[in-house]
Amino acid sequence: MSWDLIFQHLFIVLAASLLSIVVGLPLGIWAYVSKAARPIILRVVDLLQTIPSLALLGIIMVVLDPGKLTVITGITLYSLLPIVRNTCLGLQEVDPGVKEAARGMGMSKPYRVLMVEFPLAFPTVFTGIRIAVVNAIGTAVFAAFVGGGGLGGVITQAIRISDMGQLLAATGVLMVIAVALDLTMSWFEGQMRKSRGGSKKMWIPVALIVAAFIALLPYGQSGSGDILLYDGDYSETQLMHHMAKMLIEDQTDLTVTIQDQMSQVNNWNALKDDGHTCDLMISYDGTLLTTFFHQDTPDVPEGMTIYDYVKEKALADYDIHVLGKPGFENTYAIGVPEELAEEYGLETISDLIPIADQLVFGAEQEFFTLEGSMKYNPFVEFYGLNFAEYRPVDMGLKYSAIENGTFDVSVVYTTDGLNIKVGLKVLEDDQSFFPDYFGAYIVRGDLLEKYPEVEGILEQLTGKISTQQMTELTYQVDVEGRTVDEVAREFLVSQGLLAA
Repeated sequence: MSWDLIFQHLFIVLAASLLSIVVGLPLGIWAYVSKAARPIILRVVDLLQTIPSLALLGIIMVVLDPGKLTVITGITLYSLLPIVRNTCLGLQEVDPGVKEAARGMGMSKPYRVLMVEFPLAFPTVFTGIRIAVVNAIGTAVFAAFVGGGGLGGVITQAIRISDMGQLLAATGVLMVIAVALDLTMSWFEGQMRKSRGGSKKMWIPVALIVAAFIALLPYGQSGSGDILLYDGDYSETQLMHHMAKMLIEDQTDLTVTIQDQMSQVNNWNALKDDGHTCDLMISYDGTLLTTFFHQDTPDVPEGMTIYDYVKEKALADYDIHVLGKPGFENTYAIGVPEELAEEYGLETISDLIPIADQLVFGAEQEFFTLEGSMKYNPFVEFYGLNFAEYRPVDMGLKYSAIENGTFDVSVVYTTDGLNIKVGLKVLEDDQSFFPDYFGAYIVRGDLLEKYPEVEGILEQLTGKISTQQMTELTYQVDVEGRTVDEVAREFLVSQGLLAA
């Protein structure tokens, strides 16, 4: 956790709050003055509030690219309900005598609503703004799922590696921010109620929000530099991206900027299009085949490896170069607790067949979907496994569930250092169900045209990182608590690729 992440989180909250005020106040006033529009407006903002946060962000990403704009748009839509409702309610509660007096003075309806009624209603309106801002602090955590930055990435990483200290620290920071903002806005609200509104006083807190937003603008800007990457959402991708940055900056005058955390799918979407926001990433030949190209192993021509096929297809279809394989393979694997493996003498997946009806299988929800062949149903049918029960769990909670004994068998990734931490034995895929998932840098063709030296620099890692070595590197980050930069630099020095 760093100050940059905290300020990024605040920027997202304030940007969404300002946008929700700009949109919500006119909607609330419209709902007040138009009896015909009122039920429609209020129903729509109610409906937006019922959509799950991640689903809403997913819908927005159909139109917008992953990143802060998607998150800010989503939080804005979530924040409309308290602002619109309180604006409408506050205007309805203005003393009818005041309204009648304004009419008697010959004021037009727009002037009366904006200059007489709205200032009197503003304390109630401000209560809605206060609720929206405080709620946005928690909702902004979901920015981590769409490359928006902020403290969400810290929290999800802490849950995944069961780092209670990091989890409590990040949560504590969010609580402090929420309490500080709530107390400050509550004080302003009290002052306005004492003075019964006031056209000048009511804009002071809004002006402060604008000022804070302007001060935090540097934390909301897109990355700048000669080469742009996104940070991965797991230590393995983070390590490879930081190694790329170190090598390129050490051997050239180019500046490499690593932006917010982003998942593999969102990173690919940000890389492949003409309006790209990154230039290269680490990925896997199996991921390219099944997730990015929406194909399966039978689609690979006979005599070609998955790597050769996706390398050819990526270049032909997207002008994206798949570089040499560093050597590590992060494929799916089946893991069981060491005690269970010793009790039943488990060495291969086939060894599970006679005892499967006594065991509970657990994995992330994605493994139980119907799309693709590398899923639960094809897997158990292929091996003839009949587990007593299967339980989907969030990916970030999977290793905690294994430690707690929630299930006996799980899908894991071969290079995950947490396999060592929780004492899992990785079983041999003796019937070769899972395809290759060899890591490789994938780079946009226009970047290599502009900076051809980058390819040679990244190829220095080809054949240098075995699966065992990558497991040890991720273990140092996820279990021992060392920083990604520290571990990446130490490895490059040990390989003679960076000076000590």
